[in-house]
Amino acid sequence: MTFRPILAACALSIGLTLPAIADDDPAIAARQGQFKLLALNFGVMGGMAQGRMEYDAEAAQTAADNLYHLTRVDQMVLWPEGTDSDSVDGTRANISIWEDLDDFVEKFGALQMAAESLQDVAGDGLDEMRAGVGALGQTCQACHEAHRDEAS
Repeated sequence: MTFRPILAACALSIGLTLPAIADDDPAIAARQGQFKLLALNFGVMGGMAQGRMEYDAEAAQTAADNLYHLTRVDQMVLWPEGTDSDSVDGTRANISIWEDLDDFVEKFGALQMAAESLQDVAGDGLDEMRAGVGALGQTCQACHEAHRDEAS
């Protein structure tokens, strides 16, 4: 009879000490979804820029338009405190996002500007699109280096 209460207490204490799971948090799921959509659209133009796909002005412009709009989603609800990789399993968001929020916001602003610049040229030819893709990729890399944990 005393075994069940002890087992229940152990299970509760283990549950309280384990980090939360990202799939359980709608904010994390939404921001990960946003990044998957960014990657999908960036990949279309990346494939063209690297010569793995033939340049298609319409497809490039559509992908660039999507990137522009995705970067305009209000980020405030996607990044609540306590949703970093130290607190939640299944996210690569480094605690530095919240510790240096000004830098994170600046880097996201650079992403927005690069997406807008890419949108302006994506349908104008391969060379123009390549330059815009390169600039956008640099903004992604700068933020990842500062604020994203490596894959586990």
